[in-house]
Amino acid sequence: MPDVILPALNEAEAIEWVLRRMPDGYHPIVVDNGSSDDTSVLAAAHGATVIAEPVRGFGSACYAGLLAATDDVVCFMDCDASLDPAALPLVAGFVLRDEADLVIGARIARRGAWPAHARLANRVLAAEVRRRTNTSIRDVGPMRAARRVDLLALDLRDRRSGWPLEMVLRATEAGWRVRDVPVEYSERAGRSKVTGTVRGTVRAIGDMTRMLREDGRG
Repeated sequence: MPDVILPALNEAEAIEWVLRRMPDGYHPIVVDNGSSDDTSVLAAAHGATVIAEPVRGFGSACYAGLLAATDDVVCFMDCDASLDPAALPLVAGFVLRDEADLVIGARIARRGAWPAHARLANRVLAAEVRRRTNTSIRDVGPMRAARRVDLLALDLRDRRSGWPLEMVLRATEAGWRVRDVPVEYSERAGRSKVTGTVRGTVRAIGDMTRMLREDGRG
């Protein structure tokens, strides 16, 4: 069954809930991206494989987890309790049945789960991705599944917030079958490292803009 890569930075408040809800057969790999709390200790205590990635960045943590994974199919998701691991079989199922090559969880937000500016920015980004890629995806969200060897072959280069978008752009350029499925999105535990700070928001927008600029289908 799939490995589940969980980038984590100071997620002690949420990680126990996330790991307790991991579906049977799905193996969690927690990538500690420089936490100063008990994230790693709690993850290990709840049966996760824990690896350290000292180079900060969402993409850095995801790539380290991808290298550590061993299963043919890998999943990614945030470790902040905004997404329920119970949805992973729905997302990964299309890949396991060879009905898709990349499946993204399109976030259906509960009230208060998503700041208005982040929701608007995501809609604009998804519309631009649809225009460029001729897909029908509604979100470039963090819960997703694909085959490990194929992901490595994409040779993703971004190591910050552009990683999720780069994956979609490169996958569609390579002719992958890309689709999304709805998943529930709740208010995260603690403050977001991206939308919770001005610096994080600006950096994420910059990373996404750079990915779009480098894409040859503009």
